[in-house]
Amino acid sequence: MSGDKKVYMFNEGNAGMKKLLGGKGANLAEMTRLNLPVPPGFTVTTEACNDYYRQGEILSEELKVQVASALRELEKQAGKTLGNTDNPLLLSVRSGAYYSMPGMMDTILNLGLNDSTVEALSSATGSRAFALDCYRRFLQMYGDVVLKIEHNSFERALDAVTKTFKVQKSRQLTPEGWERVVERYKQIIEKENGKVFPQDPYEQLIHAISAVFASWNNPRAIVYRRLNQIPDDLGTAVNIQAMVFGNLGEDSGTGVAFTRNPSTGEKQLYGEFLFNSQGEDVVAGIRTPLPIAVLQEKLPGIYEQFGSICDTLEKHYLDMQDIELTVEKGRLYILQTRNGKRTAQAAVKVAVDLVAEGICTKEEALLKVDPSQLVQLLHQRIDLSADLTVLAEGLPASPGAASGKVVFDANVAEKKHQEGEKVILVRSETTPDDIHGIVAAQGVLTGRGGMTSHAAVVARGMGKPCISGCEAIKIDPQAGLFQVGDRVITEGEVISIDGTTGRVYYGEVPLIPPKLSPEFKLLLSWADEVRVLRVRANADTPRDALKAREFGAEGIGLCRTEHMFLEQDRLPVVQEMILAETKEERNAALARLLPMQQGDFEQILREMEGLPTTIRLLDPPLHEFLPNLEELLVEVACTKERGEMGEVLQEKETLLKKVRSLTEFNPMLGHRGCRLGLVFPEIYRMQVRAICQAVVSLRKEGLEVKPEIMIPLVGHPNELERMREIVKDEIARVAEETGTEMSYSIGTMIELPRACVTAGEIARHADFFSFGTNDLTQTTFGFSRDDAEGKFLPFYVQQKILPDNPFMVLDREGVGKLMSLAVAAGRETKPGLKMGICGEHGGEPQSIEFCHSLGLDYVSCSPFRVAIARLAAAQAVLKMKQ
Repeated sequence: MSGDKKVYMFNEGNAGMKKLLGGKGANLAEMTRLNLPVPPGFTVTTEACNDYYRQGEILSEELKVQVASALRELEKQAGKTLGNTDNPLLLSVRSGAYYSMPGMMDTILNLGLNDSTVEALSSATGSRAFALDCYRRFLQMYGDVVLKIEHNSFERALDAVTKTFKVQKSRQLTPEGWERVVERYKQIIEKENGKVFPQDPYEQLIHAISAVFASWNNPRAIVYRRLNQIPDDLGTAVNIQAMVFGNLGEDSGTGVAFTRNPSTGEKQLYGEFLFNSQGEDVVAGIRTPLPIAVLQEKLPGIYEQFGSICDTLEKHYLDMQDIELTVEKGRLYILQTRNGKRTAQAAVKVAVDLVAEGICTKEEALLKVDPSQLVQLLHQRIDLSADLTVLAEGLPASPGAASGKVVFDANVAEKKHQEGEKVILVRSETTPDDIHGIVAAQGVLTGRGGMTSHAAVVARGMGKPCISGCEAIKIDPQAGLFQVGDRVITEGEVISIDGTTGRVYYGEVPLIPPKLSPEFKLLLSWADEVRVLRVRANADTPRDALKAREFGAEGIGLCRTEHMFLEQDRLPVVQEMILAETKEERNAALARLLPMQQGDFEQILREMEGLPTTIRLLDPPLHEFLPNLEELLVEVACTKERGEMGEVLQEKETLLKKVRSLTEFNPMLGHRGCRLGLVFPEIYRMQVRAICQAVVSLRKEGLEVKPEIMIPLVGHPNELERMREIVKDEIARVAEETGTEMSYSIGTMIELPRACVTAGEIARHADFFSFGTNDLTQTTFGFSRDDAEGKFLPFYVQQKILPDNPFMVLDREGVGKLMSLAVAAGRETKPGLKMGICGEHGGEPQSIEFCHSLGLDYVSCSPFRVAIARLAAAQAVLKMKQ
């Protein structure tokens, strides 16, 4: 709208304006309000970015007027003028979205330099080499970001000049060498762009703002938003700030630091610093920096001042901070602060320590840890007792361990991953364009860069192991190899990396499970105090049940009995039962299966002593336990071709006939679940008897067990009514035979739309409901999950037809509404009817929040997601309070 304010000076904003100013702009404004040493500047808002796209990717004249006005105010504050040939103002132009997206969008530094102002900068600083180095950096950034000229074109030119002047590193070039570089860069721009480099600083600024807005929709930013579920319509702000220079000599430099260790959470200043350098040298990993502690030795006053600022910011923001700093001729400047990205281990420790230090409350601490991040704490680590061959050692940038085949290209990593191979991405340094390769790889190894480089930050966020700055390895991606001393490792060979120690090993190494820290257990105990939802686990084996209990599960919400049928020692008996021609033959096979099933249930119920265990009776169609139809057809044809016409052929043909008779066009909607139990009640009777006899046996041992019997795929109240009678009858028989009083609970899975809309009638026959949201999602959408995820669901999510994969994040608008109907109708019939969820959504934080809002009693998920569910359930309570 005309007249809307789209540009704010730093001293006009505050931290509460994050949506408008972006995270970086809001924090710069807040630090300005705190009187911290922040170079002056202004922010062009996220609303201006959205206007830019609405107007066909152009800046409005009105916005240009506001930018010009803000520029004049900035010039007053800085005491310098853009384009002035005596004392020129130079600018940084940086992105800054609502959500931190490190390295995903573009930055331009040293804006305002041209053939005249570079001379003024040279005179003002007394260093012509410095001024020309700044100019060539600006030319390269402007060419790359604004004009879209290939970055390597400039790098090749720089390498050529470096060789011509016979120096090892570009920073050793003389002013004459830098003049040559600047001329070559301008020639590249004119050749590639068809126009000379613009000398007007204001024109440079307008084009730079447009380019940063445009970078909101570059491929890497789009991929990052999709991975982190960041909305596409937020837009980015642009921050224009007076430049300060870290490359003015050895009393200058630039660095990135965390107020606590982002890998471990330890309370210590953690970061890196490069003397005589600019910011992109650290972040891009172009040079390997020094630990931040070197400041204490070389610039102790700066180190002390910076430590004080770190304490101020951490107490102000109530969280660990990630801070960018520059020292210009012995004077400290703060260029950015934000809540620091951290590993799960660090997130938990920082949250607990902040409470201990009195900086935040337990409730605030619980909200500081992303539940999904806790998976990282369950990562495996290398077994150091094994025979290991260490190849090299670098910086431990992101914890965890992984093995895989060496690849040197992000596209190759993605391709190999799609083919089912595990790979380690090995690069000299990664760039934001490599994000798809990092996603695909098991881990990342870089030859250059520090622990705050792009590879390190991105890998930590994804929970992938990463080693950076491993300078012992010499990488030659063109030749497809890297060299360590005399040893050559070629593409396709297997290596292992330990992101916790920084060591690189040859070959695949043994891994062992992690141990959970005291802080982890304490944080989850706080979550248990807050949450309302109970957390159970999906477990089909005693091992899974034990693991679930170790992680704090309060019962089993889904024990799938069909997985027991697939064990090799009983599959032949199961097949014999299926192939039986008469009920007598079937009962004989079931009699042989009974002790096996009883043994299964005894083991699981023993592990879950005192806790509820929901056992789902057989669900899949019977043909799934028989050989594949196509393979059988081939076997029969081959047998006939070999002339084997006797008993072997007859057996195969009988089996083929049975498989054909059981095969269905759409088995997911076919003869399975309660339909199977109604047609062949003897199967369900055997399973119920096995459960009851297991209970009797365990009670004799003095164990208290709490089985719950669940009938799958009910869509009509009559189905559950009849199945309940069958189950009750079998329970009564066992009770009479054993003289044991049986307490029991019989419920159903709600996994069909009809079950949801008739839940009131179904509830008359149920002691509990458990939502099976995998099948409920399939039947609500009309999707076959395997087909959908393999063919079109990724396209749907990428094109924003669906916000998320509905099999991963519960679809609140469709599936969720059906669940809401079922909850309301079921509890209207039976107030207090116990309800839970046992699909995969039971371990997904957004879905757990929805389950809490519905008033479910519990969620059930895989054992390794129990911790996630406990924390997410607590956060759901706290978010509703907010």
